[in-house]
Amino acid sequence: MLHLTAKNFSMEIKKSSLPVVVMFYAAWCGKCAMMKPLVEDIEPGYKNRIQFCEVEVDESPELAERYKASIVPTFAFFRNGKLLGELQGVTEDTTFERHLQKIFRNC
Repeated sequence: MLHLTAKNFSMEIKKSSLPVVVMFYAAWCGKCAMMKPLVEDIEPGYKNRIQFCEVEVDESPELAERYKASIVPTFAFFRNGKLLGELQGVTEDTTFERHLQKIFRNC
């Protein structure tokens, strides 16, 4: 996963020719620690189709506020620089993938 901060977030989201999933997480969050390996396991199956990124909310609180990531983990889904949807909290891998496929049809 590509690590994003307030400095590179807009550039990476807007310049990506691929749909982007951003995981907003906190280093102290146990639920985030449960979800990160799930996302890392799913990521290779979407290589060259979806870009996976992460934002640490304590490092970039302005991004967390802008994208309403008050619950961690929060997943934000972007295409062409526009927010398409979000998913909050812990979810199973099959539910997460169904959500990906629903939002990013034809990817």
